Amino acid sequence: MEIAHRGYAAEAPENTIAALRRAGRRADAVEIDVRRCGSGELVVIHDADVDRLTDGTGRVADLSLSELRALDVLGSGESIPTLDEALAAVPSDVAVNAELKEAGIAADAVDALDAVANQIIVSSFSERALRETRDVSASIPTAYLADRLRDRPVTTAVELDCRYVHPRYALCFYSPLVARAHELGLGVNAWTVDDPLVVRALCRLGVDGVVTDRSGVVPDRYRSAAGDRKA
Repeated sequence: MEIAHRGYAAEAPENTIAALRRAGRRADAVEIDVRRCGSGELVVIHDADVDRLTDGTGRVADLSLSELRALDVLGSGESIPTLDEALAAVPSDVAVNAELKEAGIAADAVDALDAVANQIIVSSFSERALRETRDVSASIPTAYLADRLRDRPVTTAVELDCRYVHPRYALCFYSPLVARAHELGLGVNAWTVDDPLVVRALCRLGVDGVVTDRSGVVPDRYRSAAGDRKA
């Protein structure tokens, strides 16, 4: 499956409504980043501050939703959406991979995710965030994000009761990660790859999904509906 990283970040202003609507017409799944803003709402933005992405400055955790709405993302005229707004922009037949960027937001995130019909994966680098997600919901599929082999990607995913492991793509070539994950019943979605040749190599290794900033890099024979439907 092809997973649109931040709504195909190389082709549209990342994590915006425009990007998610566009990606929803092309991708098997979309990936979004979730954190809490200063007034308490969950918003969709990757960075902890707004400096790189917008015409403003400051930490997301210190800015209110109204202040975030007033900012322009990458000169596109798009603003930073709430999680609810982002989910509403994704067609119901397209899966959503919601990456929790911090601990302490799992309960509110799961409430929002439970309100939509999309197939869902909750992913995070934070073991605490994944444990909190599992405490809130015994059934929602979770994924452990890893960028180093010393993070023990597969072992940690199993320990956290995840259904997926999401490794940095190079880890799939440097170790028997994909085969071991499959032996233990885990799906493998590798990130973030824009080179079609690398994508094809990953598909031949047997990865279940590829997270990419560009549309059309995953051959059609490897495309599919993604994830697990919520119980």
